Amino acid sequence: MRDFAVAPPAVSPLTGGLADSVFETAARTPVLAVLARRAAPGSATWDEVTAVELRDQVVDLAKGFVASGISPGHRVAIMARTRYEWTVLSYALWAVGAEVVPVYPTSSRDQVAWILRDSACVGVVVEDEQSVMTVGSVCATLPRLRHVWQLDTGALEELARRGEHVPATTVDSLRRIVLPDSTAVIAYTSGTSGRPLGCALSHRSLASPCDTLLAGWGQTAAPPGEQASVLAFLPFSHVYGLMIQGLCLRGGILMGHEPDLSAESLSAALKSFRPTYLYAVPSVFEKIYKNFLRVAQESGRGALFERAAETARDFAAAVERHRLGRGSGPGFDLRLQHALFERTVYRRLRAALGGRVHRATSGGSPLHRDLSLFYEGIGVYVHDGYGLTETSGGVTMQPLGRERSGTVGQALPGTDIRVADDGEILVRGPSVFQGYVNDDDATRAALRGGWLATGDLGSLDDDGYLTITGRKKDVIITSGGKSVAPAALEQRLRMHPLVHQAVVVGDNRPCVGALITLDPDFLAHWRASLTLYGEGREAREENALREEIGRAVAAANSSVSRSESIRAFRILPQPFDHANGLLTPSMKLRRDSIVRHYAAEIEAMYQARARLPRQAPTEEILSWDDADDVFR
Repeated sequence: MRDFAVAPPAVSPLTGGLADSVFETAARTPVLAVLARRAAPGSATWDEVTAVELRDQVVDLAKGFVASGISPGHRVAIMARTRYEWTVLSYALWAVGAEVVPVYPTSSRDQVAWILRDSACVGVVVEDEQSVMTVGSVCATLPRLRHVWQLDTGALEELARRGEHVPATTVDSLRRIVLPDSTAVIAYTSGTSGRPLGCALSHRSLASPCDTLLAGWGQTAAPPGEQASVLAFLPFSHVYGLMIQGLCLRGGILMGHEPDLSAESLSAALKSFRPTYLYAVPSVFEKIYKNFLRVAQESGRGALFERAAETARDFAAAVERHRLGRGSGPGFDLRLQHALFERTVYRRLRAALGGRVHRATSGGSPLHRDLSLFYEGIGVYVHDGYGLTETSGGVTMQPLGRERSGTVGQALPGTDIRVADDGEILVRGPSVFQGYVNDDDATRAALRGGWLATGDLGSLDDDGYLTITGRKKDVIITSGGKSVAPAALEQRLRMHPLVHQAVVVGDNRPCVGALITLDPDFLAHWRASLTLYGEGREAREENALREEIGRAVAAANSSVSRSESIRAFRILPQPFDHANGLLTPSMKLRRDSIVRHYAAEIEAMYQARARLPRQAPTEEILSWDDADDVFR
């Protein structure tokens, strides 16, 4: 068993609740811009909200909650996208000692009913009429639910009017009795298998990683002399998004909100808001890279981009070897080539992100090393961190000046990480949750002698860098007894521009297989680039696609042993999404549901492979990507 910990930094201990930071910033720097709102929907103009303006809005809403009967310990759900009102509402609720229950706005009727009932919510804030109808359809099963506030019909104004007669001193008194170990959030897990579990997160556990990151890494969020700024677009319904909100308001970082996650809206928001720091998940960084490649190819500069991308990765790898004491850094030719691409390519890529981003953080799942090196090479270093709902967000970060791509960094100061003999990652520290609400058995199973059993698999090297290899419950065991962690293979597959999603299967099967969905934007571009004419064009196009995906599978297989390699695959006509129940609201794969949903396709894939004539081992290795694919 290996364990690693870093000495804690000088971080002031929390003495109250999360809402205190809003009031303290307003008292210390009242005119500091802390939030930014669009002047109008879709506008490229952002109006700044000062610290004192935010505090006053929080107080007005808090008074409205008091007038509505919301008391300390009451739970109120917020079922909305990432928008300005989410932030003001959450801090108003914390100011009166209430507990916030985040709910994804795309949640199904059954999911909404389960979360509101399990958490015993007395109120829920929804975004629009559709959400009102969803909540209304389950109200009969929720005897404690007394309030439904709708944002798009003036809920905030209504709450402010209702609280006009409540003295501001009442809010101040309620805020001052909130203790650091009081529960602030009931965050439900993604529910990749079974019902979601409600994680009780205290004010202290949510504040701890934010304060530690600000103390050790806050200076990297913007160039010296500039106020850092962050565009929040990840769901606040997920703990990663909540951590971003906490970092901004506790660190004086200007935060804008972007509720629309479409590529067009996000691109426009980045260009108009121009953040200095970018937070995202690997799929966003993958999509940005693929969009760069697609646009370059459409303009006839695809080969130039690919050379520039290769140079960026080589340059970043050489820089990494130098900072880790393993090399002399980029040579003259590489530096010259990199400088040329900086003038012609890299600065244009950074402009697409707003032009001011110089660092970023990826979380939610591991970021592929090649992708991390690419971004570092174009001038945007992406820290890869690790955390989960039960740890209130991040528990690792890359040490400044010793960053190592392909890992998720080292334990945050004050946090202990241990890897058990079976490879499971165990975590101990101030950010660990209080337990699962209404489920003592699950709490006891997760918390063992003060250590949180994360369910993730990984390894620690001699310097304390953590590498994530997958989820313990996702490990595949073939009929031959071979254990395969699917995450690395899936990650490698998604690096191919055409691959959107990938699920590796093979439990109790003779070999590993994969279900693959295609990126619709890049597929359309790829089809348009083919020069196929005459009869049989469609069949030849499908053959070309099959061969291209076969190359993606071969590239993924190059990183594993033959017994772990993908020996059969099937391309699916539709992506996995939340609407068909195959993705969680936080975009994680529901593996059990996917395997059940595509049981017939999986069976056909393996039967087709079983009917292939046996080949000599050498011949099979050379031709497997042509022989073993099954296209649907």
